[in-house]
Amino acid sequence: MQEASIKDFIKLHWIVFLWGFTAILGNEMTIPAIDVSMYRTGIAAVIIYFFMRFRKKPFDIKPRETWPLLLTGVVIGSHWFLFFEAARISTVSVCLAGMATATFWASLIEPLVKKRKVAPVEVVLGLIVIGGLYLIFRFEFDHAVGLTVAVISASLAALFSVLNSTFAHKHDQYEITFYEMIGATVGMALVIPIYKPNILNEEVLFVLPNLRDWGLLAILSIVCTVYAFSLSIELMKRISAFAVNLTINLEPVYGIILALAIYGEKEQMSNGFYYGTLVILGAVLSYPIYKRRKRKRAQKAALSN
Repeated sequence: MQEASIKDFIKLHWIVFLWGFTAILGNEMTIPAIDVSMYRTGIAAVIIYFFMRFRKKPFDIKPRETWPLLLTGVVIGSHWFLFFEAARISTVSVCLAGMATATFWASLIEPLVKKRKVAPVEVVLGLIVIGGLYLIFRFEFDHAVGLTVAVISASLAALFSVLNSTFAHKHDQYEITFYEMIGATVGMALVIPIYKPNILNEEVLFVLPNLRDWGLLAILSIVCTVYAFSLSIELMKRISAFAVNLTINLEPVYGIILALAIYGEKEQMSNGFYYGTLVILGAVLSYPIYKRRKRKRAQKAALSN
């Protein structure tokens, strides 16, 4: 893996800031969360297709190699659906706080997928994040269901991040995103007829967005999906999946600030919530410092030898 530059980490934080805004966009729409996920990924797939045609980028992935991407897309679609659902049944802030557990999940999943030893520091940092989540859960018990849904969503986010870190070294980021968006769209479309009648008791399976929803979906699909998601895959060529997920833990911080600015008192939480968020932030900031010191020690050892 190539060494990541400061510019790469700045780009990563910009992406995470955009993702912090997605919960607000999803919360503002009138259509069900699962429909948001389906439309979002469907629009993204269409945009990427025409972008690749316009840039004359070939679709080089062999048919047998598309299946892992399509199945990963189903994981992505499920993650986004649960993400938006968590924000609606609790609050945007609680949803984003639950997403912070992605680090812990990544510390367990990445070694299994890449067949390497578990790094103790990654597990420790993941557990610290869980400790921060415990503080939030303790003081915001009324939002237990929403927090649980968000944690499940976080585990799926960690899974597809690890998988994409392996795909990024084999295929073009836009081609990866295209097939994954197709898989997510088809996956959500197949789940809707099962989910809605049994869970939501809705007779209308596919709800058409209104004009405002279409506008929000356009922002969600173009800026927060095609641009941000494709760039994140490109960055994974140089940044580990664990480091990406650790930085994504800043999504609650960015998102909570945005939610407070937009919704005001509705998003106001207890002190315990903010203490927990600070614990999470501390874990996020400590990892790059640890990596930098470790690299310097390795360089000194190499020079001494």
